[in-house]
Order: sequence, then C-alpha cells, then structure tokens
Amino acid sequence: MTIEDLLPIISEGLKKMISKEDILSDNIEVGYLKRIDKFFNKGIHYYLDPKSPEISRDASIFFRKQKFNTDLNIGAKKIVNQFEEFKISLSAIAKLADIKINRSLPIYNVHDNPRQIAREIRNLLHLTFNTDKKDFLKAIISKLAEQNILVFEFVETWNKKDKANIDGFFLNPNVIVLKRQQTSFRREIFTLIHELGHYLLNEEEIEQIDYQGLAKVNLNKIEKWCNDFAYHFLIGDSIQEMESISVANTSNDYHFELIRKISSDTHLSQIALFTRLLFQNKISQTDYNVVKADLEEQYRKRDQEVKKQRELDKENGIPSGGSTPKPINSPLLISTIQTAFYEGVINEHEVCKRLNIKPDKLETVLQ
Repeated sequence: MTIEDLLPIISEGLKKMISKEDILSDNIEVGYLKRIDKFFNKGIHYYLDPKSPEISRDASIFFRKQKFNTDLNIGAKKIVNQFEEFKISLSAIAKLADIKINRSLPIYNVHDNPRQIAREIRNLLHLTFNTDKKDFLKAIISKLAEQNILVFEFVETWNKKDKANIDGFFLNPNVIVLKRQQTSFRREIFTLIHELGHYLLNEEEIEQIDYQGLAKVNLNKIEKWCNDFAYHFLIGDSIQEMESISVANTSNDYHFELIRKISSDTHLSQIALFTRLLFQNKISQTDYNVVKADLEEQYRKRDQEVKKQRELDKENGIPSGGSTPKPINSPLLISTIQTAFYEGVINEHEVCKRLNIKPDKLETVLQ
C-alpha cells in the first residue's frame, strides 16, 4: 500500500487532508496515529516498537507470492493478514505446548487425476452426506481436523464498509480460511473443497471463485485441477446421473428436475452443474446463457427480498438480521487451545479470545 493510497483513508471526515509530511516526519500527532491505527488495527504500541516490521517469507503470504488470481481489495488484504498472524501465533502456542500438527496427507500435482484423487480423499475422510448444508460443512471441517488441516471462517456483517472480495484462501502449511456466505452454504462448501485442492497440491492462493467460469478453458492448470477436484469430491455417486445426461435443451426442459435433484443430493449449485454440462459440450452456449440468466434472475429476486426486509426492519426499529453469526470453530483449533491451557501456556482470557467465546462459556470448552 502506498502513502498516496493511505492518506485519503485516514483523512476521511477532515476539512484539511493529512499530508505526507504529517505522518513521515520525526514527530507525529497522536490524533494522526490513532487515525492510522483505526485502519490497520494493530494497537498504538505497535507503532512505538523501534524494530522494523519483519519482511520475510515466513511472516506473510504477500512476501511468498506476488501474484494472485484475484485483484485483492483492502478488506481482503486485512483479512488475510489477520489470519496469517493468527496462524503464526497458534503455531507458537502449539510448539510451546509440545503439540505436533504434521501433514498426514500426501502432496499431489496437477498431473494426477483429480477425479481419482477426489474419490480417494472422500473415502479416506469417511464423509457421510447430510441434507443440512451447514451441518455438512461442519462435518467436513471436523473430518479435515482429523487430518491436521485447520479450517477457519470469517464473518462479515451485511453493512460492513470494506468487505473482502474473496471467498477463501489456503496458507501453508495447513490453514484454509473461508468467508461465511450468508445466502449460500453451497458456495462455502465448494470453496472449502476447492481450497482443499490447493492444500493437496501445496499451492497457496487467495481468491474469489468464479462459479460461472468453472468451464473456462483459459484457467491455469492449478485452478482447473482444484475445480475438477471439488466437483468430483462433491458429486460422489451422483456422477452416474450426471453422465446419463446426453444433451440439455428446450426439448427436455434442460433436465431442470434432474439437475435440482442432483443439486439437492450433492450441495453443488445448479449453475455449477449446468456449467459442468457446458464444459462437457452437453449444452450449447446459447442454451447455457438462457439457463444462467434465469438462475441469476431467481437469485436477484431473493436478494432483493432480503434487502427489502432489512429496510422494513430498519424503518420499524427492528435490529436487522439479529446478532452476527459466530464462525464455525475447527475441533483441531479447540483441542490445540485446550491442551495449551492445560499445559499452562495460555490463560483463560487467551482461551476466550482465541475461540471467540464469552467467559461464562469457558467451562463448556475446558471441561
């Protein structure tokens, strides 16, 4: 981030814009420092540390990798930085508590068959399908925890100013982070398995997944492999029903009923399934565009209804959406924090902070 990028942000609401000299001189006003910290949220003590910030590959993915599949906005960069720091501190806690979280799954490459690997990993996890999408997501997170893979969620409120323009990311060696999708757990489930693909390839990435672009031929080999892996992992035994479709057009109503059934049985979205048909040349581009427009219109109407309800709630003084939903905690995170507490590495306050729980809920975690 350049100084020119930062100045308008910290000058917001001021009649006179803060200048470069105001924040790069030997002395800086406390008011300016507080404005800077309001954005970076590091705590004033951070700026008083005479030691320069560490610039190393271990410190951040932004020093390990220069280019990402998504042009990351400020909100995304802040989220990634937050979890990178959390990962480093958790690694230190685990080391002090003598907890070893080693990789248990092999590293694959893009030349391995994603369909075959998906079947192998699904069987290894002993995953049972659950019709409830959130419970299914929790189950996958728990199964991955058994393989020493840490999955985190971050939740953004609907009125947050700097929303992150990403769906998820993978950080070496074993961290997957997901954005809570308030309107579609299907999207979050697909993102999780896509990022699991990155873990299996041991290729870090931060991205917003283009669900309408799953069939693009210009995707790089890694993204294509992760998409194929996610599709075959989730489709499971329903692959036979998908392969029974020879062509989808107006004469057979695009097999909408079958697609709805497969979507319900796999938690793959309908658009992802139609995109797969396009990829396999089982639906024409013209027909695909018709189907895609129809599904997008249905989504737009649902989204409009939600926004309308929020406006009505606001007019009537009703808190919109209730309390902010809590992220799903991985069992691996909970067990690591529990062990660290029992070993005396962290205290009760730190347990509450790491697990995002209130002190009165502490007993339920530490019993």
